[in-house]
Amino acid sequence: MMNKVFLSQLISLVLASVLLTFSACNNDSKTSTSPTTQQPEAKPEVANNKKTILFFGNSLTAAYGLDQEQGFPALIQEKINAINKPYQVINAGVSGETSAGGLGRIDWMLKSKVDVFVLELGGNDGLRGIKTTATKQNLQGIITKVQTKYPDCKIVLAGMEAPPNMGKEFTDAFRNVFVSLAKENNITLLPFLLDNVAGETELNLPDGIHPNIEGQKIVANNVWEVLETIL
Repeated sequence: MMNKVFLSQLISLVLASVLLTFSACNNDSKTSTSPTTQQPEAKPEVANNKKTILFFGNSLTAAYGLDQEQGFPALIQEKINAINKPYQVINAGVSGETSAGGLGRIDWMLKSKVDVFVLELGGNDGLRGIKTTATKQNLQGIITKVQTKYPDCKIVLAGMEAPPNMGKEFTDAFRNVFVSLAKENNITLLPFLLDNVAGETELNLPDGIHPNIEGQKIVANNVWEVLETIL
């Protein structure tokens, strides 16, 4: 008799434990999915409220050798914020990029709306002695794609200079690539991105090509002189 009573009590305890466990799990499940305890992350407001300035370039845009926050695109963002303009800077600089490389990746970058497009490519073409006709064709291809996708987009073309050791004929032709593209497409030209920086030892990294922190500040001022007028 005692064994039957004990067995009955044991069965009752086991059933009670199972019911309590099930109840607790069920309550936890409801709590974890309840909207009152787990709110969705807020979406950033800048995506809808700000226009986009896309800096599309090579290592100069990418702030080679520095933190991106020290590069001229980031410094431009600081200038924009200081005057409370509704623009967000996107840095699409890729070190080593040529005009051909830029033409190959521009479609991907245009998947999101672009309001101002700053084209900074061609410098590596000049360093490698690539034919200026090819450089012009590639840059024109990029400009055409931007204008076709976003007809209202304002375009700034950053001019570059070829190194003097390439010879006068090449350097003149290279310079004219940017001048002629600006005129033919009716876009804004920044004559020389590295004005007052190129060749200045104290404003460049040890490689003598890429601006250091102080050099980037001057480049930002060069860009801002042109960009401010069209924002």
